[in-house]
Amino acid sequence: MGKTLAEKILSAKSNTEAQAGSIVVVPLDLVFVQDSTGPLTIRQFIETGLNTIHHPQKTVVFIDHSAPSPAKELANDHIFLRGFAREKGVVLSDIGQGVCHQLVAELWANPWDIIVGADSHTVTAGALGAFASGMGSTDIAIAMALGKTWLRVPETIKVIARGRFPDGVYAKDFILHLIGQIGADGATYKALEFSGEAITSMLMSGRLTVANMAVEAGAKVGLFPSDSITENYLRSQSRGEGYLPLHPDPDAAYESTIEIDAARLEPTVAQPHSVDNTALARELKGIKIDQVFLGTCTNGRLDDIGLAARFLKGKKRHPNTRLIIAPASQQVLLAALEAGYITTLVEAGAAIVPPGCAACLGVHQGVLGDGEKCLSTANRNFKGRMGNPNSFIYLASPATAAVTAICGEITDPREFL
Repeated sequence: MGKTLAEKILSAKSNTEAQAGSIVVVPLDLVFVQDSTGPLTIRQFIETGLNTIHHPQKTVVFIDHSAPSPAKELANDHIFLRGFAREKGVVLSDIGQGVCHQLVAELWANPWDIIVGADSHTVTAGALGAFASGMGSTDIAIAMALGKTWLRVPETIKVIARGRFPDGVYAKDFILHLIGQIGADGATYKALEFSGEAITSMLMSGRLTVANMAVEAGAKVGLFPSDSITENYLRSQSRGEGYLPLHPDPDAAYESTIEIDAARLEPTVAQPHSVDNTALARELKGIKIDQVFLGTCTNGRLDDIGLAARFLKGKKRHPNTRLIIAPASQQVLLAALEAGYITTLVEAGAAIVPPGCAACLGVHQGVLGDGEKCLSTANRNFKGRMGNPNSFIYLASPATAAVTAICGEITDPREFL
């Protein structure tokens, strides 16, 4: 019987015939923590008594979620993480370098890799054909020590996106539509495997957006084939040697198949307080927005910033709507500066914050006030996500975010095309 993408990767890495439902033990190509979950993970590592990192150069500590630190308690956590990185010789990614998931894509992830991180959005690297998944602190502590982990091979849901996206519709609209269709628990511990014309033509920035949000439907992984788009991206990052093709077998067995006509999609928004509470942007016209936040591991890439800049060029944000931009990495920031996007956005009234998670986690750089509404390009909108349980978060594409900032209310970007 043929294999899905998940079964192929786990079979190759475990040297077994991995099939959905079986248990495999696999070596790891990358293990990482960040400054939100990292302190607990490292304390768990110390408690194991193993004391040795299996592969220091494949173990990364990211300081990105509260960077720069907004409080002394978090600053002390950062001291702890930096000290551990120095002592153990692991890789340290410090403030201003960017969000862990973006940096994993830029610097480490390759097709056929197995990557685990103490962060649920580790799934982002599935865009590159890596089996990438978040785990709890104890599991990651053991993974750092042993360089391997166990996994239950997930059943796979095949998602076929036929046709092409119409103007004004982007990868974020597609994944919000899918989550709205199947629900926030519609793929719990499943692999979402993406295919179809709209997927094969999707650039890496869009694939990263879709893979990133697979976990918002409960998925263990969100996997894309490794093809010419993958190869071109790796070459652009001077990592072309990491490219290997990866495709599912024609006779692979899937738990179910979901077909979506991409040409019929419209700009989509997730309403408070759940990612699957979706509506069309045009249906929400008139909802006033106090803050627009563009960035995060979901939509903080160069293509996202450039898209927003094209809508905002020569225009101003609404006087009652703040606009915050957080590039996902230092590389993205430098490229956006060179392209003139940052100048355009600042002239439009945007505030640019350092590469990192910024307002997404609700710790600093954009915490909302009571009753305020934010339209964000992030991946989560549960109550309190952005630091205040008395605020409201809407999720949308960078295009919808840009035109909403101009109008001061949720707006369909097709009005500006």
